[in-house]
Amino acid sequence: MVQLSLCMIVKNESANLAQCLTSVKDLVDEIIVLDTGSSDRTLEIAQEFGAITASQEWTEDFAIARNEALKLVTGDWVLVLDGDEIFNINAIKDVKSAIAQENTLVVNLIRHEIGASQSPYSAVSRLFRNHPAIKFSRPYHETIDDSVLTLLKQEPHWNIVELPMVSILHSGYTPEALQTKDKTNRAKSLLEKTFKENPNDPYICSKLGALYLQLGQEKEGLKLLKQGLKANTASVPISFELHYHLANAYLHQKKWELANKHYQKAINQPILPQLKIGAFNNFAGLLKSVGDLKNAQIAYETILKIDPTFAVGYYNLAMLLKGKDQLQDAIALYQKAINLNPNYAEAYQNLGVTCFKAGLLQESLEAFKKAISLYESQQSPEAEKLTRSLEEMGMI
Repeated sequence: MVQLSLCMIVKNESANLAQCLTSVKDLVDEIIVLDTGSSDRTLEIAQEFGAITASQEWTEDFAIARNEALKLVTGDWVLVLDGDEIFNINAIKDVKSAIAQENTLVVNLIRHEIGASQSPYSAVSRLFRNHPAIKFSRPYHETIDDSVLTLLKQEPHWNIVELPMVSILHSGYTPEALQTKDKTNRAKSLLEKTFKENPNDPYICSKLGALYLQLGQEKEGLKLLKQGLKANTASVPISFELHYHLANAYLHQKKWELANKHYQKAINQPILPQLKIGAFNNFAGLLKSVGDLKNAQIAYETILKIDPTFAVGYYNLAMLLKGKDQLQDAIALYQKAINLNPNYAEAYQNLGVTCFKAGLLQESLEAFKKAISLYESQQSPEAEKLTRSLEEMGMI
């Protein structure tokens, strides 16, 4: 019988670790937890779950820590999770089936980025055979991919498979988590250090270039993304990221033709459809901006075919239909978005606007009040703005 080991590196994850370990109790046969300097109950919690624990001083290099943890693994297969992730129990059957295949080396998993409004899914190489040649590399955004590519050249009989269903739920990139852990500054420091050592690596160009764009350093970001494409050595997933982030930058600059070109190149990459949702979403926004409402609607509808649970997709399509005065259709779509995300203040606000335009005054007022309540709970200035607007209209 195939033995599966969970392998983690952690630091101060006492708030999340129990939930993470509970999620894999019916999947893994062994738990390995390497601590890199916790000052809370992280190690105690791991030991309560029967984990094999060890400690190591943090060296500002995630790959080094990951590889130290791998040394403790005794199972046939390795599952890697972070403390702010949980495993989707609905994927257990598919995972067990995948790792039972004789020639499978790596199983790429889909991770749901909770709180991400643009790209809600990513693919991660987090489930792999415990092969001595598989190691992590890169100090930040560490990955096994480099070692796997080298191994496949030597042992080409191995297969890499993809599980299309969501296997990992990740909460580490919500605004609250980013603020708490200062991930952005840490990422910038480590990626810049890595870039100096590997200036022509498309992977690093993609990650650091996208981060520069996020920080408003547009010139530096564009330069790196172009550099990553120019190398002409990027893998398909990295080519997608390079084109996607370039398109986003050009969209921000209102360079419509260049944005259009790179969105289409991103969308045409042969990767899982879930990973293209952000590209489709922003491409639809571009089409809407230039007045191509027909194709914008097609793009939004494509997103909802890929993922019928994507609340932002219903909201964006509703906004488009509201602009076309298809009010009843827009109302139904806002309600779908709200059913999927009951805390969606913007959806409630625009539902209120659309109901008002449709003459549904009571429904409009109820939606506005709910929007105000949610904005207040989120400490958003929109609560006061919306209240003032409703007072001026005589609705409250």
